[in-house]
Amino acid sequence: MNDQRGNRDASGDLVARDARCVWHPYTQHQLEAAPLPVASASGARLRLHDGRELVDAISSWWTCLHGHGEPQLVEALRAQAARLDHVLFAGATHEPAVRLAEELVRRAPRGLSRVFYSDDGSTAVEVALKLVRQHWVQHGESQRAVFVALECGYHGDTFGAMAVGDPDPFFRAFEPLLFRVERASIEAGALEALVARLGSSCAGVIVEPLVQGAGGMRMHAPEFLRAVRATCDRHGVPLIADEVMTGFGRTGELFACAKAGIEPDLLCVAKGLTGGMLPLAATLCREPLYASFLHADRSKAFFHGHSFTANPIACAVALASLALVDERDTPRRLDALGASIERELAAALGARAADLALRRCGGIVALDLPGDSSGGGAGYLSTRALALRALAIERGVLLRPLGNVVYAMPPACTSAEDASRIARAMLALVDPGR
Repeated sequence: MNDQRGNRDASGDLVARDARCVWHPYTQHQLEAAPLPVASASGARLRLHDGRELVDAISSWWTCLHGHGEPQLVEALRAQAARLDHVLFAGATHEPAVRLAEELVRRAPRGLSRVFYSDDGSTAVEVALKLVRQHWVQHGESQRAVFVALECGYHGDTFGAMAVGDPDPFFRAFEPLLFRVERASIEAGALEALVARLGSSCAGVIVEPLVQGAGGMRMHAPEFLRAVRATCDRHGVPLIADEVMTGFGRTGELFACAKAGIEPDLLCVAKGLTGGMLPLAATLCREPLYASFLHADRSKAFFHGHSFTANPIACAVALASLALVDERDTPRRLDALGASIERELAAALGARAADLALRRCGGIVALDLPGDSSGGGAGYLSTRALALRALAIERGVLLRPLGNVVYAMPPACTSAEDASRIARAMLALVDPGR
């Protein structure tokens, strides 16, 4: 009893201290509940200071691939930290970064031969956009300055990534500072017409393959991606695949591009790259893009980098994570996990499943709640999502609805029991009385 009271006291103290000095991401502090005081994590479970456990049904913002505290990743971190914690990556190199680049090139869609490291998904996209733009400038085609993106896309929060993301609901305030981007619907003819209209001003096309994450887990068919690839080939512009969320098995294949049978010109990865243990990102590109920066003039180099580019510890953990992906066939496990959640939802919803747009791609399962007749609305900024999140937490599951879109994307270690618990929590959001 005293231990429980002590845990509650510690929990309250942590939240109070947080409230005095911390500013959380994507949080309206005047409206949202106090943050969850997380004390520890193991596998698919988060343990709070007050003793409660939650199933991490969203992989802590889509990062946790194998499970929290995975022993092989912890050991890789420990061993590398003792050997080499960090060294600048400009003018120096190290074994973990080189080996990780080799492994990424080996696994990536054919034709990607160079790896540029950065820190997170947004910066991986930033690198891709800058590489493409400077490539055109150095080829004497500086007029190619307009990127094509998809409606409802999201690629991160740095300025280039914001520009290619859909401005609603996050980026309207920054529009005067963003470069020009044209957006197409997810329809092959519309995208082809747009790229053709732009002609020699088009710099490239960027997509989230198969699943648009923050845009509401919108899923599109592999045929659309194949049409995008064909459009880029016809018009001679590069295709950037943002696989920050979809990479490393989330769609049931190691990369969503492979599931669609396409080969992008640039590939952006992060999140699951280290299994969710440390921040690390990479942008892979084809050899001609790399070669266009080779020049006797130093000003033709790619001037981009971060203090922690290719951090050895993060690279070592990423290598351990890739080994686990192979050993455990993580894409297959995630696909089976998503299928089990989808089956339980479909069985319980019956004919309503179609009305709620129940959908799945690999280990990602989503449905759309109807609009709230009380005025809460269905948009991302609706306060309804806050109530839904709280309702799921009451049922022991961490969900973070995107407006009226309820989705699950749990780590590969999630048990059958916890998968069922996730499904029941999602059903409770459909029918709060359930």
